Amino acid sequence: MAASELYTKFARVWIPDADEVWKSAELTKNYKHGDSTLHLTLEDGMDIEHKLDDKTKNLPHLRNPDILVGENDLTALSYLHEPAVLHNLKVRFTDSKLIYTYCGIVLVAINPYENLPIYGSDIINAYSGQNMGDMDPHIFAVAEEAYKQMARDERNQSIIVSGESGAGKTVSAKYAMRYFATVSGAATEANVEEKVLASNPIMEAIGNAKTTRNDNSSRFGKYIEIGFDKHFRIIGANMRTYLLEKSRVVFQADEERNYHIFYQLCASSHLPEFKNLKLGSADVFHCTNQGRNPVIDGVDDAKEMCTTQHPNNRHLMVFCELMGVTYQDMSHWLCHKKLKTAQETYIKPIPRLQASNARDALAKHIYAKVFNWIVDHVNKSLRATVKQHSFIGVLDIYGFETFEINSFEQFCINYANEKLQQQFNMHVFKLEQEEYLKEQIPWTLIDFYDNQPCINLIEAKMGVLDLLDEECKMPKGSDDSWAQKLYNTHLKTCSLFEKPRMSNKAFIIQHFADKVQYQCDGFLEKNKDTVNEEQINVLKASKLDLLVELFQDEEKVTSPTGTAPGGRTRLSVKPKEIRSGASSKEHKKTVGCQFRNSLAMLMETLNATTPHYVRCIKPNDLKFPFTFDPKRAVQQLRACGVLETIRISAAGFPSRWTYQEFFSRYRVLMKQKDVLSDRRLTCRNVLEKLVQDQDKYQFGKTKIFFRAGQVAYLEKLRADKLRKACVRIQKTIRCWLVRKKYLRKKHAAITIQRYTRGHQARCLVKYMRRTLAAITIQKFQRMCVQRKLYLQKQAAALVMQTILRAYMARQKYQGLLRNHKAVFIQKHVRGWLARQRYKRSLRAIVYLQCCIRRMKAKKELKKLKIEARSVEHFKKLNVGMENKIMQLQRKLDEQAKDNRVTSERLNSLETSHAVESEKLKVEVSKLKGIEEEAKNNANRVTSLLEELERLRKELTTTQKEKKTIEDWATKYRDEMEKVRDMVAELKQQNGLLKTEKDDLNRMIKEQSQQMTVEETQQLESDLNEERSRYQNLLTEHLRLEERYDDLKEEITLSDVTRGMDTSLTLKLQKRVTELEQEKSSLRNELENKEEQFQRARRCHLYGCVLTLCLSSIFNPQRQELDSENKKLKHDLTAMRQSLLGNAGAGAGAPGSPPYKVLMDQLNSSCEELEVRKEEVLILRSQLVSQKEAMQHKVGDMEGHTYTHTYIYTDVQTHTYTLTHAQTPDRLLPTSPLSLSLSLSLSLSLSQDLMEQLEKQDKTIRKLKKQLKVFSKKIGEMGGKEGDMVEETVRPVNIPRREKDFQGMLEYKKEDELKLCISVTELKPRGVAVNLIPGLPAYILFMCLRHADYVNDDQKVRTLLTSTINSIKKILKKRGDDFETVSFWLSNTCRFLHCLKQYSGDESFMKHNTPKQNDHCLSNFDLAEYRQVLSDLAIQIYQQLIKCMESILQPMIVSGMLEHETIQGVSGVKPTGLRKRTSSIADEGTYTLESILRQLSAFHSTMCQHGTDPELIKQVVKQQFYIIGAVTLNNLLLRKDMCSWSKGMQIRYNVSQLEEWLRDKSLMLCGAKETLEPLIQAAQLLQVKKKTDEDAEAICSMCNSLSTSQIVKVLNLYTPVNEFEERVSVTFIRTIQTRLRDRCETPQLLMDTKIIYPVTFPFNPSSLALETIQIPGSLNLAFLTRV
Repeated sequence: MAASELYTKFARVWIPDADEVWKSAELTKNYKHGDSTLHLTLEDGMDIEHKLDDKTKNLPHLRNPDILVGENDLTALSYLHEPAVLHNLKVRFTDSKLIYTYCGIVLVAINPYENLPIYGSDIINAYSGQNMGDMDPHIFAVAEEAYKQMARDERNQSIIVSGESGAGKTVSAKYAMRYFATVSGAATEANVEEKVLASNPIMEAIGNAKTTRNDNSSRFGKYIEIGFDKHFRIIGANMRTYLLEKSRVVFQADEERNYHIFYQLCASSHLPEFKNLKLGSADVFHCTNQGRNPVIDGVDDAKEMCTTQHPNNRHLMVFCELMGVTYQDMSHWLCHKKLKTAQETYIKPIPRLQASNARDALAKHIYAKVFNWIVDHVNKSLRATVKQHSFIGVLDIYGFETFEINSFEQFCINYANEKLQQQFNMHVFKLEQEEYLKEQIPWTLIDFYDNQPCINLIEAKMGVLDLLDEECKMPKGSDDSWAQKLYNTHLKTCSLFEKPRMSNKAFIIQHFADKVQYQCDGFLEKNKDTVNEEQINVLKASKLDLLVELFQDEEKVTSPTGTAPGGRTRLSVKPKEIRSGASSKEHKKTVGCQFRNSLAMLMETLNATTPHYVRCIKPNDLKFPFTFDPKRAVQQLRACGVLETIRISAAGFPSRWTYQEFFSRYRVLMKQKDVLSDRRLTCRNVLEKLVQDQDKYQFGKTKIFFRAGQVAYLEKLRADKLRKACVRIQKTIRCWLVRKKYLRKKHAAITIQRYTRGHQARCLVKYMRRTLAAITIQKFQRMCVQRKLYLQKQAAALVMQTILRAYMARQKYQGLLRNHKAVFIQKHVRGWLARQRYKRSLRAIVYLQCCIRRMKAKKELKKLKIEARSVEHFKKLNVGMENKIMQLQRKLDEQAKDNRVTSERLNSLETSHAVESEKLKVEVSKLKGIEEEAKNNANRVTSLLEELERLRKELTTTQKEKKTIEDWATKYRDEMEKVRDMVAELKQQNGLLKTEKDDLNRMIKEQSQQMTVEETQQLESDLNEERSRYQNLLTEHLRLEERYDDLKEEITLSDVTRGMDTSLTLKLQKRVTELEQEKSSLRNELENKEEQFQRARRCHLYGCVLTLCLSSIFNPQRQELDSENKKLKHDLTAMRQSLLGNAGAGAGAPGSPPYKVLMDQLNSSCEELEVRKEEVLILRSQLVSQKEAMQHKVGDMEGHTYTHTYIYTDVQTHTYTLTHAQTPDRLLPTSPLSLSLSLSLSLSLSQDLMEQLEKQDKTIRKLKKQLKVFSKKIGEMGGKEGDMVEETVRPVNIPRREKDFQGMLEYKKEDELKLCISVTELKPRGVAVNLIPGLPAYILFMCLRHADYVNDDQKVRTLLTSTINSIKKILKKRGDDFETVSFWLSNTCRFLHCLKQYSGDESFMKHNTPKQNDHCLSNFDLAEYRQVLSDLAIQIYQQLIKCMESILQPMIVSGMLEHETIQGVSGVKPTGLRKRTSSIADEGTYTLESILRQLSAFHSTMCQHGTDPELIKQVVKQQFYIIGAVTLNNLLLRKDMCSWSKGMQIRYNVSQLEEWLRDKSLMLCGAKETLEPLIQAAQLLQVKKKTDEDAEAICSMCNSLSTSQIVKVLNLYTPVNEFEERVSVTFIRTIQTRLRDRCETPQLLMDTKIIYPVTFPFNPSSLALETIQIPGSLNLAFLTRV
């Protein structure tokens, strides 16, 4: 297009300015070809004439449209040039307070000189996992891109941070490392970043100094490699240093300082640890007072030090003393040097100047050694313990430098920046080329600045460095002679090399950033930087170990070496590894050579990684916050290569649009006939009409590429078209308004005329009334008839119009609906067709492959057939065939023989089997006879009687033992009297405590009456905070448990999968076995010691407790045993008489009276022994439980005032049980007082008691064994009749159990694990669909009821523990499945409610039926387990929230922000290289409907599982909080989302969420209130933002948003169209002023990790336990209904 089309009236341009670099102006007259001047108007209203260059006739740069100003990416600008870049950075920095901006692949970071709240963990979480273009520019976005590419491409990454001193390089590198440590997911390895950051003070102390531009300038470059393992978690780091400025040790310019460490040591000289260093003030040392400003901040020029003090002999003596060397040697070699010739060695004194230089060189050399030693030790602490898989390097190095006087230091720095700039240009060029090739557009070479000639000028053969090294080797080389060599070599051959007009000791090099003049003075001396070897030898002989360590292997050191004396900046480099045997040669390398090698290593490292660039800009030299100096900024932009990136982008196709985005943006420029179904063809046709020059754009596969300025031209056309449309709309509306006014006037005139004529007619009628009465009546009569007809017609017409309009509206709606459905069908049909095409092509490919393979197979078969037909092949096949046939024939004969032998053996076996069977039959008949004889054997009865007699004797022995125990019990009755005395005292104390309690209750009631509503709310908030704190602790505990389990699994996996040599494996296995044996032996010793300790302690406790228990238990049981013995004697005599009276052959037969009496006696004795055994077992379990309760209660006694009342009640219950206990199968309560009294008994008595108890146990076991023998013998005698009796009894009990079902389930102890596994492995969906909700909870509780019913505390404890552990295991296994987590949350809550409902507590029994009250637990109080289950429910709830959040998280941003719910409202702006996610919904993107469907799925799942309604409300509230927080956080971090149209979209989406809440009847759950910040942010985007009244309205409306959030939204507000206006800076400041008094946290983003504290309100069940049926499909047949 012609220039006249763009340079028209009102077009805005940029013109050069001396103060502001570039100034904006507006054309007041159209430009015509050939004009020499432009008529312009500046922004301040002044009219000027801008003259064009007579030679070039170059027009000034055009200004971008306002809607493109402030873009995140500079490459999104339509006009890419220096003024546009500078203006965009200034607007973002000063107006929007945004310090980060993309420039293609470069992140430009401007130092704000102010702490900003944009680096917190919430910001890190927001950028984690996001694409680089989806969020606003940030250092975290670059770090995330590097981390993602490392994980995706398996390639090492580098982040190159460069800039001037004070631009913020170190801070940017620190934040990048913090990001890696946070997102790597290695909580245990996060301290690596802390170690790196902790090393910063050390490195700053030894490597940073004050300069004229920065108080804390880093005087060295560092490259930190952060290592990652295979799971991309940080495992270690390594630091490499470059370009150390060693000359600062001995020289500082005015207003500068030496390294901080020297001043820190001088300031700490009074401390004891520094006394031996003989330090003083920094003013008295020559190395610290040269800058004349030894203090930073707070010191004016009057307090600067006056003169420099030179060191004297006293300082040399102190130096020698501290270094551990002799004063004579050091002083001698500081003033002399050794000259070697071929035959002799001379020692020659040196002049004062050379001695001073040698001293400085030695000081710098020592400091460099110490610096490298510290760096090595820092790296040792950061070294990884496992193998490094990949790394991300962070390079912090200063940029291009130019001063008034530039010397060797600036030359080396600028040389390094030339190399980095070359690498940067090649990388940018490569990315541009890859983009063009990927889109398959014609590729033309882009002319970009190649600085290889400048690099060759410096480092090539006969270059500057080569000539410098050559001059350094000359015996009489000087700076002047070197300068002449440079002039002679490069002045006429290289255009980049120039000679100053007024100097013969300087030269000029044209660098990529600017021309730099270097002074030759000092180049040779700085490049040599020699150190006297004799001085090094003196230091090697030092008594100081550290000094010897520094210099012991000097020839092998690979850390930075090489310095230059004097100058502003001094460099040190890291040379490559030196070969042994070449130390002397390597030691003589010049600084330039070493620096070149170090730079080559750095470039090799960077080229092996994927680079990411961060360019730090210093906005002003005065360090004012958010103050932008255009001159300084342009200098740095030119120096750091940002403008070169812009130039490369502008040379190609910088503006890139997808076809859909182009169609959506420029649909206005198309006619209806131009719109086709193919978007690509539509865009091609439109562009060919709008832009005639085909070179201005290119069509790629997915994008349209535009030259610079074309987007601005299209925007101009679009704005003109919209402006014309607006004019037409205005014209039509104005015409309609005027016409409406005219019709209103006309109607008024007609009305006046009508009334006037009516008046005249009435006068005429009055005059002619008598003569025309009949006519008048007819007239009115006809008028009425006609009016009725008219009204009827009018009503009919209105009805017809209504029906017709309704019909048309329905037709239009049906048409729209059909169109929508047709589009939907087309979408699926096209997808189906595409899949069919793909399948056909796949089948065709497979078919072709089959055909080709078949053809090859046929060829191969043909070849094989030909070979098979050949005679030689036949012979080869038949070789050895005859021998094989003979062998096979021989094998057949042998097998036939074997078959005959086996058949003969089978016949013999059959005959022998028949004989044996006959023998067995005979033996069976004999055995039957023997059995009949055995039945008639009466002698068995006498033996049984003898056994019974022996049992009687043993019972008498047990009675004697019990009598001894009774004697012991009497001894402790006196102790009980003391207990009663204590009880009386406690009663008195209890009375006092009751009075105090009543007083406190009365005071509490009075205070509660005086409490206000605000205090109540405060208490509620405190309660919620405590709940959230407690639940957070539970979450942390669960996380630590999971982490522990994961570490164990990782250790086992690593042990299994680690690949090693077999020999090494065997050695390690042997060592492991030895260690295991040692471990087992140590464990056995530990267990033995613990058992001894526990046995002594147990004996003491048992003895004390049993004395109290047995005194109440054995008194009544002794009487029972006496009566039982008498009964046994009576039964024995009766049995003897019956046996004597009925002696005969059949006396002992089954069924006879003696047999029945014997069986009764045996059964009774067996039952009695079982009862005694159970009593002993119960006593043991009671003692264990009482021991645990004692430890728990004794711990609770301390620090609680109400414990006295508890002790009183506990002692009362204890005394009551001691005096009234009759049933030993109940748990005996134990009070802390009784336990404490019983603990005072003697240990010897307790041991005796334990021995007697063990004897009694042995006796009982012996009796039980004998009874088993007797029962077995009797079973042999009368087994048949016993079986018949059992068969007759068994059917009687079954119907009674079914009839008396009490809602309990019985199971065996060994089936407990099977029960837990069967219940926890239930499918949630199957239970929810086919069975009652909460069935697993009911099953577990019914089993628990039976354990309580039988009073088995061990069974209760193990069942509850196994249940909780099983639930935790299934949640750990399937914790990411929402259905499973929801299912077990519902069942855990139901189980908890059952424990409360059937606990027997009156507060939980209000809603129970009488039958349910009968089913309450009778023996155990499970309040503690209720708390454990409550904690488990809290953990499951938090896991449910996390699972739900992981499902919703990917949907929220796409559905709430990016998707256009209201089509056509949001506009699409031009985007840059970092292209954002398109707002046009594709097939894979999420929409608002996706979110609503997912919410409905969550809700229906929880309802099916029977979750409590209150709990569902809390879950929904948490869901809506996550949706609102994530949406608002992304809105605050995305500039492209802050527009008026996006605010409308958000409000519509929120209304849809509220509608979902109404449908689910959840409006009162508090979910709507969580969306209030998002609603207010959307309103803020839509309200007016101009006047003070608007500011007041915003402040009153946005009460849920913080001040920082409001200001952030206003700063990010971006017009999508030219008709919208930006928010002015003054308006934002007005808002800040009005909101200054708000008391709130300065946090910008909402915390998405907050989980509201959950409560579980009691929800009793109306379901009766006895009505629950267990389906057979659950595989729980081992459970028995009781």
